[in-house]
Amino acid sequence: MRDLLLQRDRSVRETVLLRAAEVEAEGIVALLRIAVSVGLLAALVLAVDAVQTVDQRYLWHQIGLAAVMLLSYMAVGVLTFAAIRKEVFRRWMIWAAVTADCVFLFLNTWLSLANSGLPGDLAFAMPSAWMAPLVLAFGVLRFNPMLLGYQVMLVASGFLWLIFWEPVLISVEAAERVRLAMETPPNLIRVLMVLLAGCVLVVAALRMRRLLHRSIEEARQKANLTRYLPGQLAGRLASGGLEALQEGRQQEMAVLFIDIRGFTSWCEGRAPQDVSRLITEFRQRVEEISDRTEGLIDKYIGDAAMLLFEGDRAAERSLDCAEGLLAHMHDWRCLREQSGDTGLGVGIGVHWGEVFSGVTGTPERLEYSVFGDTVNTAARLEQLTKAQGLALIVSAAVLEAAGTEPARSGWTALPPELLRGRRSGLALFGKAPG
Repeated sequence: MRDLLLQRDRSVRETVLLRAAEVEAEGIVALLRIAVSVGLLAALVLAVDAVQTVDQRYLWHQIGLAAVMLLSYMAVGVLTFAAIRKEVFRRWMIWAAVTADCVFLFLNTWLSLANSGLPGDLAFAMPSAWMAPLVLAFGVLRFNPMLLGYQVMLVASGFLWLIFWEPVLISVEAAERVRLAMETPPNLIRVLMVLLAGCVLVVAALRMRRLLHRSIEEARQKANLTRYLPGQLAGRLASGGLEALQEGRQQEMAVLFIDIRGFTSWCEGRAPQDVSRLITEFRQRVEEISDRTEGLIDKYIGDAAMLLFEGDRAAERSLDCAEGLLAHMHDWRCLREQSGDTGLGVGIGVHWGEVFSGVTGTPERLEYSVFGDTVNTAARLEQLTKAQGLALIVSAAVLEAAGTEPARSGWTALPPELLRGRRSGLALFGKAPG
């Protein structure tokens, strides 16, 4: 259940980040759309002075159409950017903007053909058709495969329609107008459009590189955090929760301590490799049961471990973990004895109560800790297992929080114990080694 919740939470965060990135990209596209319109209008003005033609009426009609379309295109960019700045822009508007890009491309090309009296076969003779690479470059900048696929389909479908389009009457000046469209000024406009498309792709590459660097940095930070903090916290910290965790909070929590019995005497005369192997096997078993019961391993202290349980069914999960550890460690002891090694037991103590929890330190060296009487009591319950000859001792507070009836669950009531640091005796229950 915890994994499902974490996965869902991660999915929600990713969706939010992707949507924010899409809106950010649309803001960049809007600015580029404005810049492209200004650049093409300037090129159009320069082309007017360069082009000499007898049919001035036709020429000015073409220029007028192009100017109106470019001004309209600029208006789309201005409106989109303004909507984003005022935070009234919605994700569905991205699809409208993509459609508008393609509509302007084909409407401008079609009007140029219709005004020239040329068939669709000559669509690519019109400079406006060379906006296609620019439009597709905008699609790359958006980082949305579905949007880009939609855009590619629109562009391909639009050109396919244009190619088969035929005017009602082909102009008698068709040859002259095609020649005019292929002169140096229109060709320079084509080169400018290709150049602008390349600039947009450079912007897209820079943005992708920046996002890649950000992802690498976040992965590095999360890896560093995981080195010092429990894995369950590293995700929260990497997503921006460090300040909240550093402030700390008071909360109810189950605290479990487990320690290997006879470890010190066993280590005498042992090779370092044997000691390391034993500790590794012990920790692997602790982590297996901890993961199964959704526990948080706060720290290892030599041959001991401290586990925490918070959230839903925390007390119940701590008891499940304690009994799971007891059974797992019993099996481990039997395996060691069967192989001729010394069998080692464990002592486990569990208590429930209020603790202070929080992260201390700097991002380079963080430590998650819990403090309070509950922690000290759990540690002393684990130590008490030695004196009582038991493997597991828990406080009545844990059983009560878990809703467990001691008599029905195999727990043995122990005499109230006045633990060091406490003013009153504590009701306890225990279980013998397996």
